[in-house]
Amino acid sequence: MSLKDLTHAAHKAAETKPFVKVLFSGKIDPKLYATFLKNQHPCYEILEVCAMPHGLMNDYPTIRRAPAILSDFMELWGDDTNSPYMCPVVNEYIQYILSIKDDPKKLLAHLYVRHFGDLSGGQMISKRVPGSGKMYQFDGDPESIKNILRAKLDDSLADEAIVCFEYAGKMFEQMMSQVADE
Repeated sequence: MSLKDLTHAAHKAAETKPFVKVLFSGKIDPKLYATFLKNQHPCYEILEVCAMPHGLMNDYPTIRRAPAILSDFMELWGDDTNSPYMCPVVNEYIQYILSIKDDPKKLLAHLYVRHFGDLSGGQMISKRVPGSGKMYQFDGDPESIKNILRAKLDDSLADEAIVCFEYAGKMFEQMMSQVADE
């Protein structure tokens, strides 16, 4: 069984959360999408900072997403001085990544879920969200980049990838409270 097959149920559970439907709708409010980006940024930042010393991103250094996420947030949030809603799961995820920072295999599983997702489904999301969508723009062909990442993957990453999908699902659930406030 492949890593994709082993994580299919967790992936499906995350991508079928109601907030994902809002992302794919093409009608997401720019401030709501900016709030989502603001919540994503620290998750990517801590993951990438912890992955870099292990050389997990050396084969494709421009895969780093945190700067692009921050740029997209700033573009949409503008000079609004009010801080956007921060999902409680963001801090939980940061603490979790710090607890596994010395385990490159576990970190690779999180890179797989997040960055591979941006190279795949993220390409569809990018066409439906407000702003320039730099988060989903990669230097180079997404399929070529996925092949570089795919070469590093194996089935032993499944359990940890499922953990990452669960954190993503929690964020999607917590973001739904903001949809109700819109």
